[in-house]
Amino acid sequence: MPTAGVAGREGPDVRSDCSVRFEPSSSGKLDIEVRSKVESMYGRSIREEAARVLGALGVSRGRVTIVDAGAPPFVIDARIETAVRRALGEPESEYLPEAAEHSLYGSNRTRLRRSRLYLPGNEPKFLLNAGLHKPDGVILDLEDSVSPEEKDAARIVVRNALRAVDFYGAERMVRINQLPLGMEDLDVIIPHNVHVVLIPKVESAEVVKDVAARIDQIREKRNLEGEVFLMPIVESALGVVRAAEIAAASRHVIALTIGLEDYTADIGAPRTKEGRESTFARAAVVNAARAAGVSPIDSVYSDVADMEGLRHAALEAKSLGFDGMGCIHPRQIPVVHEAFAPTQAELEKARRIVAAYEEARARGSGVVSLGSKMIDPPVVKRALRIVRMVEGEEVHHE
Repeated sequence: MPTAGVAGREGPDVRSDCSVRFEPSSSGKLDIEVRSKVESMYGRSIREEAARVLGALGVSRGRVTIVDAGAPPFVIDARIETAVRRALGEPESEYLPEAAEHSLYGSNRTRLRRSRLYLPGNEPKFLLNAGLHKPDGVILDLEDSVSPEEKDAARIVVRNALRAVDFYGAERMVRINQLPLGMEDLDVIIPHNVHVVLIPKVESAEVVKDVAARIDQIREKRNLEGEVFLMPIVESALGVVRAAEIAAASRHVIALTIGLEDYTADIGAPRTKEGRESTFARAAVVNAARAAGVSPIDSVYSDVADMEGLRHAALEAKSLGFDGMGCIHPRQIPVVHEAFAPTQAELEKARRIVAAYEEARARGSGVVSLGSKMIDPPVVKRALRIVRMVEGEEVHHE
């Protein structure tokens, strides 16, 4: 008989999670025990939810013990499924929470990506209210923030969160693991309305192409609508050298970003607040991204208590040509948004250029001028991007 499967967490510091222990049996009935501080109010509904999940997974015998710390249903579902998988192996089916209406919005190639908030994929408490902080994107992380022994559990939590959690319009991103493990991540999460897949530690165009091909296969097999975009992460000296080919590896790539913790370790330099050790790499990423027609996105600022340092880093990133950067704490989001916002002078000039562009289009002319000065297409494109950033709507440049 297989051994028991255990998943999740319990203890005085745990919230919005639960632990589940499943002990399979070859005889008898299914026994579900619930221990919860709110058992008098929710114990019955937790048991009913557990019975639905177990039935969908084909489990009719055994003992299930759930120690609840305020876990929402999608987390309970995920922990039960993980415990069953760990005890019995891969089941013939999966249990999917009903896709909430608020989870069905899409994305597009040109939307704002000033901020992206990293969320550990196996920590439900960080997922629940992330959208309230209004990041441009949320990253449900399956890689560095998840220990090797919890990768299977994180996949199921992230899959369920993509279906159940309201991220309030934030772009829904998932950072997969390095290949080949990342391919297993794709199989689980792609069918559930992912907008962007972040590919870590990319050192060649082939890695991007392999991920793109796997996603296309999954989408075709499942008859999925909507495009899944890619954001490769350059994190090594070799990745920086090959940044241009990485950025141009697939039509699905919408942005190129850099991970400075791994990059500085790779070149043997300590990461400093001044950032001189990464100036070359960051400039290379900006140039590679712009040459490929995609968005350059800067790394994270790791000191969550240093708001002034963050502001300086974000302004510097903007001055280098980046469109945004990563955030590891919600308090960083407003600072990043403010830093990447255009100045009043930049906005006024951009609006004049956009007005001249629209006037030229109305005349059927491809020549844009402001007064006696001709405006080159890249300048028009940047002006359109600035106006879109402020107005919060898509301005499509043909």
